[in-house]
Amino acid sequence: MADVFIYDVIRTPRGRGKAGKGGLSQLHPQELLAQTLNRMADRLHLDKGSIDDLSIGCVTQVKEQGACIARNALIAAQWPEDVTGFTVNRFCGSGLEAVNSIAAKIGAGFIDAGIGGGVESMSRVPMGADGAMIDGLNEHLRKRLFMVPQGISADLIATREGFTRADVDGFALETQQRAARAIEEKRFDRSLFAVTNLDGTPALDRDEHPRPDTTLASLGALAPAFAQLGATPMGPNGETVDGLALKVYPDTKAIEHVHTAGNSSGIVDGAATVLMGSKEWGERAGLKPRAKIRAAATAGAEPVIMLTAPAPASARALKRAGMTVADIDLWEINEAFAVVPLQTIRALGIDRDRVNVNGGAIALGHPLGATGAILLGTALDELERTGKATALTTLCIGGGMGIATIIERV
Repeated sequence: MADVFIYDVIRTPRGRGKAGKGGLSQLHPQELLAQTLNRMADRLHLDKGSIDDLSIGCVTQVKEQGACIARNALIAAQWPEDVTGFTVNRFCGSGLEAVNSIAAKIGAGFIDAGIGGGVESMSRVPMGADGAMIDGLNEHLRKRLFMVPQGISADLIATREGFTRADVDGFALETQQRAARAIEEKRFDRSLFAVTNLDGTPALDRDEHPRPDTTLASLGALAPAFAQLGATPMGPNGETVDGLALKVYPDTKAIEHVHTAGNSSGIVDGAATVLMGSKEWGERAGLKPRAKIRAAATAGAEPVIMLTAPAPASARALKRAGMTVADIDLWEINEAFAVVPLQTIRALGIDRDRVNVNGGAIALGHPLGATGAILLGTALDELERTGKATALTTLCIGGGMGIATIIERV
């Protein structure tokens, strides 16, 4: 497989994912992605016609995010008609899957250059708007295995692995503090651009979700987010949601509900794009590569506990790259819930000081289909800022999957 290089990464700010209230909520998601594409092209003086394909992650592909948002965004951005696009859905791993898909095409020699990324407007197309839940409403499947909502899975992991409310709140406080420091020191500025409304007026130039005034006391005052859901009858025989999860784990007597709105990822809008190409394409385009993709992998896990696959996915990517955990300078582990990075850190024996050094989705938000691409860019910017060499980005995924990508700074 030929080398695949990353030439640039760009992202929008993450706006509050509430209809009519967030800074990006007035923009159709196609237009949000179109603006991201054009900003990248403008700042690189990119020949748009030299891009062979665009892959975009998007989770809730209905209504304004339906059809093929990748192709429609290209049309909205007025790119050349012969530039193609396709949309992928690997739940929360969609943005990174889109990047990996383009990288695989380049490495195989199918294309010379392409863009991977993602978009999600959670204010305009709310999570669950497709009505499908995780299992696609398959009643036959539910009688055999009921895949519970992810918040229940997160609390189940915490219960089984002994992570307490103090543990997850402590992690959440630290990620807020790290994000606040990163914003103050302008660590996100290279990848971040100011989004405008269609009339050219300012829309948003900063991440809206962080709460730098967070304290352990304020976190501790929040009620568990999923306790009521866990007590709700939902099974085919009237079982509660907690009961359905415990049927798969009968050695666990009860689920301790430790996750809250303060130690779970924020609902936001956002988009990101990653420009990749071969060495030869970059030379023709007059661009210098910023990083090389070393390896990528996915892995599956038991689908009820659901969120434990970042560790095996990361291990698989490391094996393919001929690397070990100690060879990775920086880790970006998506903070869907605080327990996810905590469990991954423990499972792989990672140094906590190398993980999410600029905060994560608890502070900054998780625009589902875009997050993987955003995290890859965050890792690359931090490698360059610190002079470090390698980073691994990984995310948990609905249905019991994980995804990981390793990059090396050039």
